[in-house]
Amino acid sequence: MATTGGILLGQLWFVLSRGKITPMVGACGISAFPMSPRVVHRLGREEDPENFLIFHAMASNTGGQIGSVSATGILLLLIPQLALL
Repeated sequence: MATTGGILLGQLWFVLSRGKITPMVGACGISAFPMSPRVVHRLGREEDPENFLIFHAMASNTGGQIGSVSATGILLLLIPQLALL
């Protein structure tokens, strides 16, 4: 679901930026680190050999990992509060 959401958001960014942002970077949002950025980079290079996406894909992936860890931390803080209910 995270990859699908990332691709859909990437498509939205693609439309809003008038084609300056590749929607493939959205696939890196929370997928397997560091394999998904490598796959996106390789696919981008197949379409355009001048394309270099690894840094953008890795940044997107790292941001997704940080978001996931933050959300998990918040949930772990809330579990004791929910147990009291």
